[in-house]
Amino acid sequence: MTPDRPLWRTALAPRWTALLLLALAIAGVMSVLGVWQLDVYRSKTAEATAKQALAAPIPLQSLFSVDEGLPAKAVGRRVTVAGTWGPAADQVFITDRRNGSQNGFWVVNPVMLDSGAVMVVRGWVASVNDPAAAAPSGPVQLSGSVVASEAADSSGDAARGRVLSSLRIPTLVHMVTYRLYDAFVVQTALDAGTVPSPAPTAVTPPAPPTDHAGLRNVAYAFQWWIFAAFTLWMWARMVLDAHRGSPEDELPDQDRATEPVGSSGTVSA
Repeated sequence: MTPDRPLWRTALAPRWTALLLLALAIAGVMSVLGVWQLDVYRSKTAEATAKQALAAPIPLQSLFSVDEGLPAKAVGRRVTVAGTWGPAADQVFITDRRNGSQNGFWVVNPVMLDSGAVMVVRGWVASVNDPAAAAPSGPVQLSGSVVASEAADSSGDAARGRVLSSLRIPTLVHMVTYRLYDAFVVQTALDAGTVPSPAPTAVTPPAPPTDHAGLRNVAYAFQWWIFAAFTLWMWARMVLDAHRGSPEDELPDQDRATEPVGSSGTVSA
C-alpha cells in the first residue's frame, strides 16, 4: 500500500541522507577514475600516433605490394620512392586545394616502379597552366608520406579531362594502362633526380590517422561511470522501497510522539 507521506520526507530521513552522502562520495571517486582512464587512453593514442609519424622512412614496397589494398598501418607512414617519372600525359590535377588564403590545384604524377606505379602529389600550383606544373621526367628518388584515397567520388570528372575533384585511386586506375599502388605519396623531399624550376609549392601531408592505442582504457572509463550511476540508482531504489514498505520506520522522532498510542487511547504503565 502506498503511504500518504511524500517521498521527499522519506529521502530526507537521517539514515537515508547519510547514505546519500556516502553514495555521492563513492560515485564521485568512480567518476574521477573514469576521467583518469580516458586521459590514459588519450595519452597512449597521442604517443602511438606521434611514434608512427616520426618513424624513419622506409621503401614503399616494404609496406605493401601493388597487388594489395592499402593496409591501415601504412597510412601516415613516411616512405621513400625510387623509380622514374611516368608519362606526362598521365599527370592529373586535384581542384579546390588551399595554399594559405589562395585556392589552386594539387599536381599529381606517377612514378614508375618495378611492379607498377605510385601516384605522387608533387605540390600545389595556382593554375593548371602554371609553369611549375610542367611534368617532370627521368629518374627520381623522393621521400613523402602515405595517404589514402579520399571519400568523394570523382569518376565523372575523369570523363571530362584530367582535372579531378578528389584524390582517388579507383578513379585513376581507369585513366592509365599500368597497375597503381592503392595509395598516394605526398612528396616532402626530392632526394635525387632533376629538380624542376620553378617547382610546385610543397604540400603539407595530412595529419596521420589516430592510432587508437589503449582502447581497453576507454572500456575501463565507461565501466567506472556505469558503476557510479549504479551506486546512485541503488540509493534511489532503496529509498523508494523503504517509502513503499515501512512508512512508520521513516518517521522522525517528533512525528512518532504525536502518533496515537493505541486503540484504547491509554498509555500502558
